[in-house]
Amino acid sequence: MTDRPTLVVVPAFQEEQALPGTLKELRDVVPDLAVLVVDDGSRDGTARVAATCDVAVARLPFNLGVGAAVRTGLRYAVEEGYGRVVVVDADGQHDPATIKSLLDALDAGAEMAIGSRFADPSATNTFEVGRVRRRAMKLLHRVVRWQTGQSFTDTTSGFRAFDAPVVAMLARDYPVEYLADTVEVLLMVSRAGYRVVEVPVAMRTRSGGQPSTRRLKLVYNYLRLMIGITASASRRHIAPPKERP
Repeated sequence: MTDRPTLVVVPAFQEEQALPGTLKELRDVVPDLAVLVVDDGSRDGTARVAATCDVAVARLPFNLGVGAAVRTGLRYAVEEGYGRVVVVDADGQHDPATIKSLLDALDAGAEMAIGSRFADPSATNTFEVGRVRRRAMKLLHRVVRWQTGQSFTDTTSGFRAFDAPVVAMLARDYPVEYLADTVEVLLMVSRAGYRVVEVPVAMRTRSGGQPSTRRLKLVYNYLRLMIGITASASRRHIAPPKERP
């Protein structure tokens, strides 16, 4: 296990309703972990609520997207000397009790652990996937398997843990576009020679607020992502790291 502390990064946009419950649960379940809320240009009381919950808060001047919020959190982790980062949604869908399983996967030798909603078909899961998203996710699964040689059950999960070498790399290069912040990150880390594993998790229903992504926007982002992935297939892979701390 790393001797440097772990930071939980909570990207948040218009999450005034759900955020207090999420932060309370984090405090109750993983009280030893530091928490940073990155307010992604919210117009409601997200930043104010976070500031009253005794956690660190970073505010972006306007809405840049979840990728930019996560990258901000990763840069904060590097600057403040955190060895590992766990990304948790502000809306309560990610169960903080599973954070330990993600960190255990890093202890076992992985540099990135993904909380997969689909790795355990027998698990109780209240997360529902619409028809458009389900088809797109199946296609992304095939594309990622083609590019990495690995079969991942949940390429778009945002519930992830990163070890120190990956934190350092992604703090510089984390994609900011929607979906790129999950799928392209998975490709980047795999191409760099780091080990990526999945950990079964149960996804819960949103505890408050409204999702920010709608159907037409989803279709656009899936198409943009597919074009980007296909275009990058001919690029040279990043050489695996020679040394890892």
